[in-house]
Amino acid sequence: MPKTSDIRIRETQLHFLPTTLRVPLKFGAQIVERALCARVRVVVEDRRGRTAEGWGETPLSVAWVWPAPLSWEEREARMVAFCKTIAAELPKLDLAGHPMELGDAFQRTRLDALLAEANGLSTLNPQLSTGSAMPHLAALVCHSLFDLAVFDAFGNLLKRPVFETLGEEFLRADLAHFLDGDARFAGLRPPHFLRPKQTRVPVWHLVGGLDSLEPQDLTGSEPEDGYPVLLREWIRTDGLKCLKIKLRGTDAAWDYDRIVRIGRIAIEEGCEWLTADFNCTVTDPAYVCEILDRLLPAEPRIYGMLLYIEQPFPYDLEANRIDVRSVSARKPLFLDESAHDWRFVRLGRELGWTGVALKTCKTLTGALLSLCWARANGMTLMVQDLTNPMLAQIPHVLLAAHGGTIMGVETNGMQFYPEASAAEAAIHPGIYQRRNGSVDLSTITGPGFGCQLDRIHRQLPNPAVAVG
Repeated sequence: MPKTSDIRIRETQLHFLPTTLRVPLKFGAQIVERALCARVRVVVEDRRGRTAEGWGETPLSVAWVWPAPLSWEEREARMVAFCKTIAAELPKLDLAGHPMELGDAFQRTRLDALLAEANGLSTLNPQLSTGSAMPHLAALVCHSLFDLAVFDAFGNLLKRPVFETLGEEFLRADLAHFLDGDARFAGLRPPHFLRPKQTRVPVWHLVGGLDSLEPQDLTGSEPEDGYPVLLREWIRTDGLKCLKIKLRGTDAAWDYDRIVRIGRIAIEEGCEWLTADFNCTVTDPAYVCEILDRLLPAEPRIYGMLLYIEQPFPYDLEANRIDVRSVSARKPLFLDESAHDWRFVRLGRELGWTGVALKTCKTLTGALLSLCWARANGMTLMVQDLTNPMLAQIPHVLLAAHGGTIMGVETNGMQFYPEASAAEAAIHPGIYQRRNGSVDLSTITGPGFGCQLDRIHRQLPNPAVAVG
């Protein structure tokens, strides 16, 4: 039976907020120096005619979602255009339901069709040259801010926090409905797989491939803005215990040396955990295994500190069905870019992956379904960053606080553009700064995502799209 709380999307209002990184960030072979954040306001209406608004935001991380020979400007422009397409499309949907039902239905029935149209695909033009077609991951990122905004609006309408709206009281469909009829999930909903909210969550610091480790690494071009530059300064200032190491995946000697250098600093400064992120650049599992096998006898403590390995292999899992059991036999191996949705997580498990890194930028609907499927199938969870500033940070850390991860949350917006979040940090300081190796979610309270947007004084640019 339909729920009286079921909602329809009535209005969308889309804004774009440019940001500049204080120091460059290396993503695979690409250097990131700026990011464009997309923020949307949606208005929803329930079956009784009550309305509420909600907000969602995601950085359009061009380098992460679309590694291609096309220029940054062209890729970003096409993602902006796709966000506008979704903003115009959602109020047209003749569909009422819970945010998960709306988000899942849109991804199943409309998202890929809109993506094909955006890529100019047709029976006369069935494919584009490699890299020129906007990938599915980019489309998910464009949809994610709308999905988040609908969840926020739903919580605001019910005057409940989002993570208290996921049970049978408001969600008619069980998980079997979303997970292709899998009988193991019959009658179950996300709260069965979630954990009580943590108020303090351990954090991971990102050590980028261009980051200076020691004074001899400095070039003189570093910013003098009061924030740390060297790794030891970050560890001491933020009380860090967990470091994520960005690697090249194409230069084993450099990667090994980078792990050892960072590992030794971590030991000296009292850190406890490391992880290594190869950013999809490896094509042969032997590359990773050889680094790990060299590390174990030579640097056993550093080897022991490696909690897991993140996404060494190409993110198109269907086109690159690599058996990765040789790596996961050595260390837990986590899907990230490959984990578009729970079906890709299932495929990853078949290939030997043992964990999945969840991201709100691939929609909260998708993250929740991946979380439930992965936990039911014995996989370990992590919540990873997309260098989330401003409003994007709030659902990101909330997912980690409820997700039961292997160790906290990665959050690095305060490393790369701390001042971008000044307006939001005035109300929620604990999630925009890392102290004693953690973030503090105690101010994130109330309905929706607990943003308390009426208290945040941010001047938005004029809407790029307003529909409804």
